[in-house]
Amino acid sequence: MRKLFVSLLALSLAAPVTMAKKQKEMSGNPIIKGWYADPEGIFMGGKYWIFPTFSAPYKQQLFFDAFSSTDLVHWEKHERVLEQKNIPWLRMALWAPSIIEANDKFYLFFGGNDVHEGEIGGIGVAVSDKPEGPYKDALGKPLINEIVNGAQPIDQFVFRDDDGQFYMFYGGWGHCNMCKLSPDLLSIVPWEDGKKFHEVTPSPSYVEGPFMLKRNGKYYFMWSEGGWTGPNYCVAYAIADTPFGPFKRIGKILERDPEVAVGAGHHSVIKVPGKDEYYIIYHRRPLTETDGNSRETCIDKLEFNPDGTIKPVKMTFTGVEARKIKRKYRR
Repeated sequence: MRKLFVSLLALSLAAPVTMAKKQKEMSGNPIIKGWYADPEGIFMGGKYWIFPTFSAPYKQQLFFDAFSSTDLVHWEKHERVLEQKNIPWLRMALWAPSIIEANDKFYLFFGGNDVHEGEIGGIGVAVSDKPEGPYKDALGKPLINEIVNGAQPIDQFVFRDDDGQFYMFYGGWGHCNMCKLSPDLLSIVPWEDGKKFHEVTPSPSYVEGPFMLKRNGKYYFMWSEGGWTGPNYCVAYAIADTPFGPFKRIGKILERDPEVAVGAGHHSVIKVPGKDEYYIIYHRRPLTETDGNSRETCIDKLEFNPDGTIKPVKMTFTGVEARKIKRKYRR
Protein backbone atom coordinates (compact mmCIF):
# COMPACT_ATOMS: atom_id res chain seq x y z
CA MET A 1 0.00 0.00 0.00
CA ARG A 2 2.86 2.35 0.86
CA LYS A 3 4.49 1.66 -2.53
CA LEU A 4 1.22 2.50 -4.29
CA PHE A 5 0.94 5.77 -2.38
CA VAL A 6 4.50 6.74 -3.26
CA SER A 7 3.89 5.96 -6.94
CA LEU A 8 0.70 8.04 -7.03
CA LEU A 9 2.47 10.91 -5.26
CA ALA A 10 5.30 10.81 -7.80
CA LEU A 11 2.81 10.91 -10.67
CA SER A 12 0.95 13.86 -9.16
CA LEU A 13 4.17 15.81 -8.72
CA ALA A 14 5.29 15.05 -12.26
CA ALA A 15 1.96 16.08 -13.82
CA PRO A 16 2.51 19.87 -13.63
CA VAL A 17 5.93 19.45 -15.20
CA THR A 18 4.48 17.35 -18.03
CA MET A 19 1.68 19.85 -18.59
CA ALA A 20 4.17 22.72 -18.63
CA LYS A 21 6.15 20.97 -21.33
CA LYS A 22 2.99 20.69 -23.43
CA GLN A 23 2.28 24.42 -23.25
CA LYS A 24 3.08 26.05 -26.57
CA GLU A 25 5.84 28.61 -26.60
CA MET A 26 4.63 31.99 -27.88
CA SER A 27 6.50 34.98 -29.24
CA GLY A 28 4.53 37.61 -27.36
CA ASN A 29 4.01 41.13 -28.78
CA PRO A 30 6.04 43.21 -29.29
CA ILE A 31 8.60 40.68 -30.49
CA ILE A 32 11.65 42.93 -30.16
CA LYS A 33 12.52 45.45 -27.45
CA GLY A 34 12.57 49.14 -28.20
CA TRP A 35 10.82 51.47 -30.59
CA TYR A 36 11.02 50.05 -34.12
CA ALA A 37 8.74 50.58 -37.11
CA ASP A 38 8.26 49.75 -40.82
CA PRO A 39 9.49 46.17 -40.35
CA GLU A 40 10.61 44.15 -43.36
CA GLY A 41 10.23 40.44 -42.55
CA ILE A 42 11.77 37.73 -44.72
CA PHE A 43 13.13 34.19 -44.64
CA MET A 44 16.66 33.93 -46.00
CA GLY A 45 19.93 32.23 -45.20
CA GLY A 46 18.09 29.56 -43.22
CA LYS A 47 16.59 32.05 -40.73
CA TYR A 48 13.72 34.44 -40.28
CA TRP A 49 14.83 38.07 -40.39
CA ILE A 50 13.34 41.45 -39.51
CA PHE A 51 14.86 44.73 -40.70
CA PRO A 52 12.98 47.69 -39.17
CA THR A 53 13.30 51.47 -39.00
CA PHE A 54 14.74 52.80 -35.75
CA SER A 55 11.74 54.84 -34.59
CA ALA A 56 13.05 58.19 -33.38
CA PRO A 57 13.20 61.85 -34.51
CA TYR A 58 14.54 62.17 -38.07
CA LYS A 59 18.01 63.43 -37.11
CA GLN A 60 18.50 60.41 -34.85
CA GLN A 61 17.51 57.90 -37.53
CA LEU A 62 21.03 57.21 -38.74
CA PHE A 63 21.30 53.41 -38.54
CA PHE A 64 19.46 50.12 -38.96
CA ASP A 65 19.46 47.22 -36.52
CA ALA A 66 18.37 43.77 -37.71
CA PHE A 67 16.94 40.75 -35.88
CA SER A 68 17.17 37.05 -36.72
CA SER A 69 15.36 33.97 -35.44
CA THR A 70 15.13 30.24 -36.09
CA ASP A 71 11.62 29.92 -34.65
CA LEU A 72 9.81 33.34 -34.74
CA VAL A 73 9.96 33.44 -30.93
CA HIS A 74 13.59 34.02 -29.92
CA TRP A 75 15.20 36.94 -31.75
CA GLU A 76 18.89 37.84 -31.89
CA LYS A 77 19.77 41.51 -32.33
CA HIS A 78 22.37 42.53 -34.90
CA GLU A 79 23.32 46.12 -34.18
CA ARG A 80 23.97 48.79 -36.79
CA VAL A 81 23.97 46.53 -39.86
CA LEU A 82 23.87 49.76 -41.89
CA GLU A 83 24.73 53.23 -40.60
CA GLN A 84 25.47 56.75 -41.70
CA LYS A 85 29.24 56.26 -41.98
CA ASN A 86 28.62 53.78 -44.82
CA ILE A 87 26.23 56.06 -46.74
CA PRO A 88 28.11 59.19 -47.89
CA TRP A 89 25.00 61.15 -48.88
CA LEU A 90 22.85 60.39 -45.79
CA ARG A 91 22.22 63.16 -43.26
CA MET A 92 19.00 61.96 -41.53
CA ALA A 93 15.80 59.88 -41.80
CA LEU A 94 17.10 56.41 -42.64
CA TRP A 95 13.79 54.67 -43.30
CA ALA A 96 11.94 51.50 -44.19
CA PRO A 97 14.54 48.88 -45.18
CA SER A 98 13.74 46.31 -47.86
CA ILE A 99 16.04 43.29 -48.07
CA ILE A 100 16.47 40.66 -50.79
CA GLU A 101 18.97 37.89 -51.47
CA ALA A 102 20.35 37.60 -55.00
CA ASN A 103 23.61 36.91 -56.83
CA ASP A 104 25.03 35.32 -53.65
CA LYS A 105 24.74 38.70 -51.96
CA PHE A 106 22.26 40.60 -49.82
CA TYR A 107 20.82 43.88 -51.06
CA LEU A 108 19.39 46.31 -48.52
CA PHE A 109 17.28 49.10 -50.03
CA PHE A 110 16.44 52.13 -47.91
CA GLY A 111 14.99 55.62 -47.92
CA GLY A 112 17.11 58.54 -46.77
CA ASN A 113 16.85 62.26 -45.93
CA ASP A 114 13.04 62.67 -46.24
CA VAL A 115 13.81 64.10 -49.68
CA HIS A 116 11.89 66.90 -51.41
CA GLU A 117 12.24 68.37 -54.90
CA GLY A 118 15.74 69.69 -55.51
CA GLU A 119 17.30 67.95 -52.50
CA ILE A 120 19.71 65.01 -52.35
CA GLY A 121 18.15 61.87 -51.00
CA GLY A 122 15.57 59.24 -51.82
CA ILE A 123 16.02 55.50 -52.28
CA GLY A 124 19.47 53.94 -51.94
CA VAL A 125 20.89 50.43 -51.98
CA ALA A 126 23.59 48.85 -49.82
CA VAL A 127 25.19 45.44 -50.27
CA SER A 128 26.74 42.80 -48.04
CA ASP A 129 28.02 39.23 -48.33
CA LYS A 130 26.15 38.28 -45.14
CA PRO A 131 22.54 38.93 -44.08
CA GLU A 132 23.75 40.46 -40.79
CA GLY A 133 26.01 42.86 -42.66
CA PRO A 134 27.81 45.12 -42.41
CA TYR A 135 26.20 46.77 -45.45
CA LYS A 136 27.83 49.50 -47.51
CA ASP A 137 26.24 51.92 -49.93
CA ALA A 138 26.73 50.45 -53.41
CA LEU A 139 26.38 53.56 -55.58
CA GLY A 140 27.65 56.54 -53.60
CA LYS A 141 24.38 58.28 -54.44
CA PRO A 142 20.64 57.51 -54.38
CA LEU A 143 19.28 54.99 -56.86
CA ILE A 144 16.13 57.12 -57.10
CA ASN A 145 16.40 60.81 -56.19
CA GLU A 146 13.73 62.55 -58.26
CA ILE A 147 10.04 63.05 -57.53
CA VAL A 148 8.10 61.19 -60.25
CA ASN A 149 4.29 61.10 -60.57
CA GLY A 150 4.04 62.93 -57.24
CA ALA A 151 5.55 59.98 -55.31
CA GLN A 152 8.15 60.77 -52.69
CA PRO A 153 10.94 58.16 -53.13
CA ILE A 154 10.51 56.27 -49.86
CA ASP A 155 9.05 52.97 -48.61
CA GLN A 156 10.48 50.82 -51.39
CA PHE A 157 9.68 47.11 -51.62
CA VAL A 158 11.65 44.83 -53.97
CA PHE A 159 9.73 41.89 -55.41
CA ARG A 160 11.15 39.00 -57.41
CA ASP A 161 8.61 37.29 -59.68
CA ASP A 162 8.75 33.61 -60.57
CA ASP A 163 10.51 34.39 -63.86
CA GLY A 164 13.37 36.01 -61.95
CA GLN A 165 12.50 39.61 -62.85
CA PHE A 166 12.96 42.12 -60.01
CA TYR A 167 10.42 44.91 -59.57
CA MET A 168 10.39 47.77 -57.11
CA PHE A 169 7.24 49.35 -55.73
CA TYR A 170 7.70 52.59 -53.81
CA GLY A 171 6.16 55.90 -52.91
CA GLY A 172 4.81 58.23 -50.29
CA TRP A 173 2.61 61.34 -50.50
CA GLY A 174 -0.33 59.29 -51.80
CA HIS A 175 1.33 57.97 -54.96
CA CYS A 176 2.92 54.62 -55.77
CA ASN A 177 5.35 53.93 -58.63
CA MET A 178 6.64 50.69 -60.06
CA CYS A 179 9.93 50.08 -61.88
CA LYS A 180 12.05 47.20 -63.16
CA LEU A 181 15.48 46.53 -61.68
CA SER A 182 18.52 45.19 -63.50
CA PRO A 183 19.79 41.68 -62.64
CA ASP A 184 22.49 43.18 -60.39
CA LEU A 185 19.79 45.28 -58.64
CA LEU A 186 21.89 48.44 -58.98
CA SER A 187 20.08 50.22 -61.79
CA ILE A 188 16.60 50.76 -63.23
CA VAL A 189 15.60 49.20 -66.55
CA PRO A 190 13.26 51.33 -68.69
CA TRP A 191 9.88 49.95 -69.70
CA GLU A 192 9.04 49.28 -73.35
CA ASP A 193 7.70 52.82 -73.69
CA GLY A 194 11.05 54.27 -72.58
CA LYS A 195 9.80 55.43 -69.18
CA LYS A 196 11.54 54.32 -66.01
CA PHE A 197 8.50 54.56 -63.74
CA HIS A 198 4.82 53.69 -64.09
CA GLU A 199 2.31 54.86 -61.51
CA VAL A 200 0.30 51.99 -59.97
CA THR A 201 -1.43 53.85 -57.13
CA PRO A 202 -4.16 51.35 -56.15
CA SER A 203 -6.66 53.66 -54.49
CA PRO A 204 -7.22 57.33 -53.58
CA SER A 205 -6.73 56.21 -49.98
CA TYR A 206 -3.21 54.91 -50.64
CA VAL A 207 -0.60 56.72 -48.54
CA GLU A 208 2.64 54.67 -48.37
CA GLY A 209 4.21 51.32 -47.44
CA PRO A 210 3.58 49.12 -50.54
CA PHE A 211 4.11 45.37 -50.31
CA MET A 212 3.62 42.57 -52.84
CA LEU A 213 2.90 38.88 -52.18
CA LYS A 214 2.29 36.17 -54.77
CA ARG A 215 0.08 33.21 -53.84
CA ASN A 216 -1.60 30.60 -56.06
CA GLY A 217 -0.83 32.62 -59.17
CA LYS A 218 -2.41 35.81 -57.80
CA TYR A 219 -0.63 39.03 -56.88
CA TYR A 220 -1.61 40.52 -53.53
CA PHE A 221 -0.74 44.21 -53.40
CA MET A 222 -0.91 45.79 -49.95
CA TRP A 223 -0.30 49.29 -48.63
CA SER A 224 -0.82 51.62 -45.67
CA GLU A 225 -3.52 54.26 -45.34
CA GLY A 226 -3.97 57.16 -42.92
CA GLY A 227 -1.31 59.21 -41.16
CA TRP A 228 1.60 57.33 -39.57
CA THR A 229 1.37 59.36 -36.35
CA GLY A 230 -2.39 58.93 -35.99
CA PRO A 231 -4.54 56.15 -34.50
CA ASN A 232 -6.23 55.27 -37.81
CA TYR A 233 -3.11 54.13 -39.67
CA CYS A 234 -4.03 50.80 -41.28
CA VAL A 235 -3.33 48.29 -44.07
CA ALA A 236 -5.52 47.64 -47.12
CA TYR A 237 -5.07 45.36 -50.13
CA ALA A 238 -6.00 44.42 -53.67
CA ILE A 239 -5.61 41.28 -55.81
CA ALA A 240 -4.56 41.17 -59.48
CA ASP A 241 -3.59 38.66 -62.14
CA THR A 242 -0.32 40.45 -62.94
CA PRO A 243 2.24 42.42 -60.90
CA PHE A 244 1.24 45.51 -62.90
CA GLY A 245 -2.39 45.47 -61.76
CA PRO A 246 -4.89 46.92 -62.19
CA PHE A 247 -5.25 47.00 -58.43
CA LYS A 248 -8.76 47.54 -57.12
CA ARG A 249 -9.03 48.02 -53.37
CA ILE A 250 -10.81 45.15 -51.60
CA GLY A 251 -10.66 46.33 -48.00
CA LYS A 252 -8.65 46.61 -44.79
CA ILE A 253 -6.79 43.68 -43.27
CA LEU A 254 -5.10 45.41 -40.32
CA GLU A 255 -6.36 48.33 -38.24
CA ARG A 256 -6.65 49.74 -34.74
CA ASP A 257 -8.13 47.71 -31.90
CA PRO A 258 -9.26 49.79 -28.89
CA GLU A 259 -8.37 46.88 -26.60
CA VAL A 260 -4.88 46.26 -28.00
CA ALA A 261 -3.22 49.13 -29.90
CA VAL A 262 -3.67 51.86 -32.49
CA GLY A 263 -1.72 53.05 -35.52
CA ALA A 264 -1.23 49.54 -36.90
CA GLY A 265 0.41 49.59 -40.32
CA HIS A 266 3.47 49.59 -42.58
CA HIS A 267 3.73 45.84 -42.66
CA SER A 268 5.41 42.98 -44.47
CA VAL A 269 4.69 39.25 -44.70
CA ILE A 270 6.91 36.26 -43.95
CA LYS A 271 6.10 33.03 -45.79
CA VAL A 272 7.27 29.80 -44.19
CA PRO A 273 9.41 28.13 -46.87
CA GLY A 274 7.68 25.23 -48.58
CA LYS A 275 4.37 25.91 -46.78
CA ASP A 276 1.20 27.86 -47.49
CA GLU A 277 1.69 29.57 -44.14
CA TYR A 278 2.12 33.31 -43.56
CA TYR A 279 2.89 35.77 -40.77
CA ILE A 280 2.33 39.52 -40.85
CA ILE A 281 5.03 41.72 -39.35
CA TYR A 282 3.88 45.27 -38.58
CA HIS A 283 4.22 48.17 -36.20
CA ARG A 284 1.62 49.59 -33.85
CA ARG A 285 1.38 52.17 -31.08
CA PRO A 286 0.54 51.06 -27.52
CA LEU A 287 -2.61 52.54 -26.03
CA THR A 288 -0.52 54.25 -23.37
CA GLU A 289 1.60 56.19 -25.90
CA THR A 290 0.93 59.47 -27.72
CA ASP A 291 4.35 60.22 -29.23
CA GLY A 292 4.35 59.51 -32.98
CA ASN A 293 7.68 57.67 -32.70
CA SER A 294 6.46 55.28 -30.00
CA ARG A 295 6.02 52.36 -32.36
CA GLU A 296 6.68 48.70 -31.63
CA THR A 297 7.18 45.76 -33.99
CA CYS A 298 4.71 42.89 -33.70
CA ILE A 299 3.79 39.60 -35.38
CA ASP A 300 0.48 37.82 -35.92
CA LYS A 301 -0.87 35.20 -38.29
CA LEU A 302 -2.02 36.15 -41.79
CA GLU A 303 -4.71 33.79 -43.06
CA PHE A 304 -6.78 33.43 -46.22
CA ASN A 305 -10.41 32.61 -46.92
CA PRO A 306 -11.27 29.72 -49.30
CA ASP A 307 -11.94 32.25 -52.08
CA GLY A 308 -8.42 33.67 -51.74
CA THR A 309 -9.32 36.89 -49.95
CA ILE A 310 -7.42 37.78 -46.78
CA LYS A 311 -8.99 37.42 -43.37
CA PRO A 312 -8.81 40.55 -41.18
CA VAL A 313 -5.86 40.24 -38.83
CA LYS A 314 -6.60 40.02 -35.13
CA MET A 315 -3.90 41.87 -33.21
CA THR A 316 -2.73 40.01 -30.11
CA PHE A 317 -0.45 40.38 -27.12
CA THR A 318 0.47 36.68 -27.30
CA GLY A 319 1.89 36.77 -30.82
CA VAL A 320 2.49 33.44 -32.57
CA GLU A 321 3.65 29.93 -31.71
CA ALA A 322 7.23 28.86 -32.21
CA ARG A 323 7.71 27.84 -35.85
CA LYS A 324 11.02 26.09 -36.32
CA ILE A 325 12.37 25.24 -39.75
CA LYS A 326 12.66 21.47 -39.85
CA ARG A 327 14.95 21.18 -42.82
CA LYS A 328 17.70 23.25 -44.30
CA TYR A 329 16.81 25.42 -47.26
CA ARG A 330 19.35 26.56 -49.77
CA ARG A 331 19.60 30.17 -50.82
